[in-house]
Amino acid sequence: MYEIVRKEKLAPGIKLFEIKAPWVARKAAPGQFIILRVDETGERIPLTIADFNRDKGTVTIVAQEVGYTTKQLGRLEPGDAVLDFTGPLGQPSELPDSGTVTCIGGGVGIAPVYPQVKALREKGVYVITIVGARSAEYLIFTGELEELSNEFYIATDDGSRGCKGFVTGVLQELLEADRSIDHVIAIGPVIMMKAVTAITRPRNISTTVSLNSLMVDGTGMCGACRVTIDGETKFACINGPEFDAFKVDFDEQLRRLSFYRDPEAKAMAKAECRIRNAKGAE
Repeated sequence: MYEIVRKEKLAPGIKLFEIKAPWVARKAAPGQFIILRVDETGERIPLTIADFNRDKGTVTIVAQEVGYTTKQLGRLEPGDAVLDFTGPLGQPSELPDSGTVTCIGGGVGIAPVYPQVKALREKGVYVITIVGARSAEYLIFTGELEELSNEFYIATDDGSRGCKGFVTGVLQELLEADRSIDHVIAIGPVIMMKAVTAITRPRNISTTVSLNSLMVDGTGMCGACRVTIDGETKFACINGPEFDAFKVDFDEQLRRLSFYRDPEAKAMAKAECRIRNAKGAE
């Protein structure tokens, strides 16, 4: 069992958990992820590592309550524990050692941008960070990222904080101002990463994205997380989750992510119904 030592509400439906997992913390690196299972009847879900503390033996994850398991996780409190916490999985980030790097995070994807920015600053890299969300209340890790970044920009869809619009608008403005950017890292919704790539590709700016493919076992055995990279089939769990953005088939990714939307909604409705009935019988 893996104890929750800290829980924090970051935004509506978005919660941070610091979990005691010494063996995972010992090996964790930016870009990697874990797979957890809340209890014996639960499903296994992947979550990107948002931070780790080797001295304390803890790993920090951020979960957005969009499905049954993430809502189940969201109901847990410090002192509670999850049954399985497997990792670190995936390949660590290959971060530049010099130059100017722009890190872009959208929505809950801002969380895994944090360890990347942290590692880049430790290397002495000049970091420009751009984060975006629907509105100000959904922004996370802004204080931490602003402190670590050489330059920090915010974009919100409704203009409630920072620039009104998308992260791509901020990136476009920087490039049109002839800012020198050597590499871009983008983590967030697939449509956002696709839009970022559409801006960097014509300028031949090296770009890395992190793919949140559907995943089951996390070891390459099931094949559920397959992605097409430069015309070849790869697996996000063992070959990624980070890939060269210019080689990613984003359209295929968007189609695959929508495959199980209706079954997932039906399964969640049934599960919630069982919980309500169980509570009513108490």
